[in-house]
Amino acid sequence: MPITLVNPLNETLAQPAIPAPRLAALNGKRSRCGYQQAGRQHFLDRIEHLLKQRYGVESIIREMKPTFAKPAPPGILEKFAARMP
Repeated sequence: MPITLVNPLNETLAQPAIPAPRLAALNGKRSRCGYQQAGRQHFLDRIEHLLKQRYGVESIIREMKPTFAKPAPPGILEKFAARMP
């Protein structure tokens, strides 16, 4: 019986990603976040406070995912999209 050797390495060349352009300022902007893990609420409260106080962010839109281990379901993504200008 012949032996077949398989190379487990991914030899595909990755294409460099082009980052989104940076905003000049955050004044009047809205941010969104999805969260689920226990204890994260306090952390996000602090981040929201700092973004509003230091950078003039207008609001933070929060939605809770059913589980942190999976991507957000389409319904949550649609809510985010509907609330963003």
